[in-house]
Amino acid sequence: MDLSDKSSVASVGPERLLVLIPAYNEQAAIRQVVNGAHSAVPHADVLVVDDGSSDYTAQEAEAAGALVIRHPFNLGIGGAVQTGLKFAQQEDYDLVIRLDGDGQHDPGDIPPLLSILQTSPFDVVIGSRFLDASENMDIPVSRRLGIHIFALMVSSLTGRRATDTTSGFLGMNRRAVDALVAYMPQDYPEVESRIVLHKAGLKTVELPARMRARVTGVSSIDSWRSVYYALKVSVAVLIGALKDIPALPQEVANADPN
Repeated sequence: MDLSDKSSVASVGPERLLVLIPAYNEQAAIRQVVNGAHSAVPHADVLVVDDGSSDYTAQEAEAAGALVIRHPFNLGIGGAVQTGLKFAQQEDYDLVIRLDGDGQHDPGDIPPLLSILQTSPFDVVIGSRFLDASENMDIPVSRRLGIHIFALMVSSLTGRRATDTTSGFLGMNRRAVDALVAYMPQDYPEVESRIVLHKAGLKTVELPARMRARVTGVSSIDSWRSVYYALKVSVAVLIGALKDIPALPQEVANADPN
């Protein structure tokens, strides 16, 4: 889909909501994820950004009723999310919910997250796997250690407790969309984005979120990649903390991006 093509985008209600699903080779899971999003928030548009998949991810998403943007080649999760956020900005959506395309996030968790986003002063609401002690998640020790290190770094740099800085399940308002379109990193963006949001003067909060087993496939980050990932992200976070990111004026929330 061309980003300038507005003919197929619905406009429903006073607040326009977009569910953004970045996906790469998720043909076995994506239809279930899209259907779940439609069931959870029927008034929302669902956008799948197919990040250069070599399978039928895009076709499965379209068959489930999603809007689809296809990258000609794989850009990585940061590029896929930024494409979706640019679409949301151009099409003037008020709120964006992001979840992954592998089926690990439960779309049934969208309404409570959305409610907090709509009724509180927070600009970003993040689903955390680590706020509910009863959740039993099968996360390799190396990855769990990295996640906790990132959480300590982000908590220290922002002055706010963070527990799940690699979560791909979150909701954001237009101010957050504008900030991330301008400053979001392209490679492994979740952790550094927390620093960007803080420096832009935006308020974030975490809510408990369930994490399900992948519908299919395996994570691209194995034990050795986890070490590389941890080192690379740690350096990126420290560099990001030194970047000059101005606080976003309140009036940007209602500004015309054009």
